[in-house]
Amino acid sequence: MLRINDLHASIEGKKILNGITLEVNAGEIHAIMGPNGSGKSTLASVIAGKEEYEIESGEILFNNEELTELKPEERAREGVFLAFQYPVEIPGVSNINFLRTALNEKRAHQGLDPMAAKEFLALVKEKAALVQLDDKLKNRSVNEGFSGGEKKRNEIFQMAMLNPKLAVLDETDSGLDIDALRIVAHGVNTLKSAENATIVVTHYQRLLDYIVPDFVHVLYNGKIVKTGSKELALELEEKGYDWIKQELGEEIQA
Repeated sequence: MLRINDLHASIEGKKILNGITLEVNAGEIHAIMGPNGSGKSTLASVIAGKEEYEIESGEILFNNEELTELKPEERAREGVFLAFQYPVEIPGVSNINFLRTALNEKRAHQGLDPMAAKEFLALVKEKAALVQLDDKLKNRSVNEGFSGGEKKRNEIFQMAMLNPKLAVLDETDSGLDIDALRIVAHGVNTLKSAENATIVVTHYQRLLDYIVPDFVHVLYNGKIVKTGSKELALELEEKGYDWIKQELGEEIQA
């Protein structure tokens, strides 16, 4: 589904990604871990197409089509979804109208008619229940006045409504208490299928107690330096990221 080949990227002249190679297949959950400043959020942003980042070389293939020349909204229509680390507020635009517009734009791209109002409201009810989103929040302006946990639930609610092929969750666990973490993780796990894939960007192992990844990748200085199963995340929790630095030092000396 997603293939990243030797990707190099920078922002404002500062090199962040230094040769990322990654393959994500349908039905898989991949976790990207690493210390602060390693390039985790940059990788998520580049996949989604945030325009302030410059791709210097390499390619991003999504279902065998090059993504790097597509605008963020075009990538979204193709089925790429980014859940933000810090979800933005959009005053004056209700959650419901925002989602109806986004969903029907995607349907139009697929050659489908707009979703009927009754069908849309039934879908809203079903997906809001998945993340225990309060009814009053569905009609409020997007994320305006939401708590941190409510914003993260709302991101997963949007993901559930849009049903993307590839979801990239950028530190969705940031700032969540244990109850909100469980609710968000339940939503992600429920939405997993053989037709979609998820990339979970996280700094801590705790999220992976609830969302079990097929692969864990450690990002360091803009490169994936280690890949393993969930046990790798547990090892990181126990030993810290200094362990990775020491391993890399040993490899360099060897």
